[in-house]
Amino acid sequence: MPRIAGVDLPRNKRIVVGLGYLYGIGRSGAEKILTEAKVDFNSRTDNLTEDEVARIRGIIEARLKVEGDLRREVQMSIKRLMDMGCYRGLRHRKGLPARGQRTRTNARTRKGPRKAAIAGKKQATKK
Repeated sequence: MPRIAGVDLPRNKRIVVGLGYLYGIGRSGAEKILTEAKVDFNSRTDNLTEDEVARIRGIIEARLKVEGDLRREVQMSIKRLMDMGCYRGLRHRKGLPARGQRTRTNARTRKGPRKAAIAGKKQATKK
């Protein structure tokens, strides 16, 4: 099982899919990396040689920001927006959608589960 950028790639998956397990690498990025490293897209992660893994690892380390560094950069960008107090920063702070989506319906991913409407108790009045 190859280990790249601190992540164990899954066993017995195509390498083009396995590279997608790294934060910051999608399908098209994986294809570009494998083309440059001269590795077949259909080869399995278990069947990679040490030389192929080293070439892939070298390309990723040299040219891409992945995993911890990328996560840190994204979090710092969000923190900068919040400190600035701009609209997007306020939306992040409140946990609401930041890109103009509607919130009257939907937006459950950002807002969380629905909160039940608390019905006011009717008090019986005796005469």
